[in-house]
Amino acid sequence: MSDDFSVVVPADLEPESFDTVDVSHRKYTEALGCTDARVNYLALEPGEAVTPHAHERQEELFVPLTGGQIEIDGDRYDVPQGGVVRVGPKPVRNVCNRTDDETHLWIMIGAPPVGTIEGFGEYVLPDDGDASGENASADDAGVEEAGD
Repeated sequence: MSDDFSVVVPADLEPESFDTVDVSHRKYTEALGCTDARVNYLALEPGEAVTPHAHERQEELFVPLTGGQIEIDGDRYDVPQGGVVRVGPKPVRNVCNRTDDETHLWIMIGAPPVGTIEGFGEYVLPDDGDASGENASADDAGVEEAGD
């Protein structure tokens, strides 16, 4: 039997903060032994959101465990439970919870693993008004642009 695998559950890890993100994450990367991706777990309470950001080289996958909302270049999308959103390095993105009473749970995977386990690395915070919406897409089945 191989020993090159890991199982991690959220309760096994303490929430931590990143320097540029106001919402605490549970950092799975080191606990999983990942070397080619960064993996984080996030629980967003109503009204919370991750700081809008982009990356210089890292693409990200966002997997809602409960269903959730993501903003890409200023446009908001509702993503059903089990859906997957891929965002390339340049679009400004953030997961958010614009509901009144639901907790949204996310797994977020970034590759290549730029920076360190402690920090994102090459993390870009846009200037105000920088989210153009030009790159937003809801082509994947089950991902719908949310109304305001």
